[in-house]
Amino acid sequence: MSAACVYLASASPRRRELLRQIKVCYRVLPVTVDESGLSAEPPVAYVARLALAKAQAGVAKVHGRRTLWPVLGADTAVVVDNAVLGKPRDRDEGLAMLALLSGREHTVLSAVALATPTRHAFKVQASQVRFREVSLAERAAYWDSGEPADKAGGYGIQGRAAAFIAELRGSYSGVMGLPLFETVELLQEFGILLWPPSTFQQG
Repeated sequence: MSAACVYLASASPRRRELLRQIKVCYRVLPVTVDESGLSAEPPVAYVARLALAKAQAGVAKVHGRRTLWPVLGADTAVVVDNAVLGKPRDRDEGLAMLALLSGREHTVLSAVALATPTRHAFKVQASQVRFREVSLAERAAYWDSGEPADKAGGYGIQGRAAAFIAELRGSYSGVMGLPLFETVELLQEFGILLWPPSTFQQG
């Protein structure tokens, strides 16, 4: 088995933080893919397709390099009434998303994919998140903080929006942007060793 190193096909600081948490070394490899949904595409299929597309785009980008690390791609979507909420385009849309989430439960789908020139695989994790009632003043103050502008569904669980979350059933890291349980499963399937024997030697 090889050391735990991957290319990360994402510029997300949250995903970098989560990989560091489980001691996976990585090199950031930003890619650009079309994130438009397909006609009648279910949300689960959507996040899986995008995670895999990002990983495969990363493979194409490093094709021919000597380093043989797999490429990790990920995608996260907030789903309400079977509709995917992406990143808000502006303040009005951000406030509308927060109003939609207020006082109700929604689903967060988080997909992770690994790809090499000869192999690929993905996993999808689903979490249920319930917001308390969030007042108009709170929604406005949260948007004006700048935190939710670049986040799916217009909020980040690891930031101030944690105060809105009454209940979470599922994966905290998945809602944050990278489901670590499923990520570790994929890394192990690809022969990547997260805990070398020296980790457990007594000092």
